[in-house]
Amino acid sequence: MTATYQQRRSPSATTLLVPLLVGGLVVLALGVYGRAHTPTGFAVGVAGFSAALPMKVWLTTGAFVLAIVQVVSALSMWGKLGITIPPAVHRWSGRLAFVLTIPVAFHCLYALGLQYDVPRVLAHSLLGCFFYGVFTAKMLALPKRDTPGWTLPVLGGLAFTALVGLWLTSSFWFFTAVGFKV
Repeated sequence: MTATYQQRRSPSATTLLVPLLVGGLVVLALGVYGRAHTPTGFAVGVAGFSAALPMKVWLTTGAFVLAIVQVVSALSMWGKLGITIPPAVHRWSGRLAFVLTIPVAFHCLYALGLQYDVPRVLAHSLLGCFFYGVFTAKMLALPKRDTPGWTLPVLGGLAFTALVGLWLTSSFWFFTAVGFKV
């Protein structure tokens, strides 16, 4: 009986199957919706900003900064920095970063849809879908105690990489092409 219990509790890649499948479905659903939905072309909820694009740029920049906090606090939690950052910093910076992305994603999907005419915009659209899929997989894998030890660092690293790519293809582009506008 003890051996059977230990076998069930040992790290297994099969425990990742459901989180990865659901994450893949999120990627696919967002991509299909973004492509099939007829974009409205008008902004929603840009209060405090001059237009939708500056809103998206600054909220994405905020999420990007919080994603850096995520990486630093994760490294601290894994004992890689030699300093202790409370786990609450990791949890709350992640929550806030995610919340900042919601109006951006909503506007992108609702007003613009998934676009593929310009390579930068195509990359941005695909990275946005990928970010939410990886984020979903990470959140579903988080409470599972029998996932392999590499699960959270890899999924978190992919989410961070996708967010960096989103920032580079939106905010960085905006700051270098248009300037710093609010």
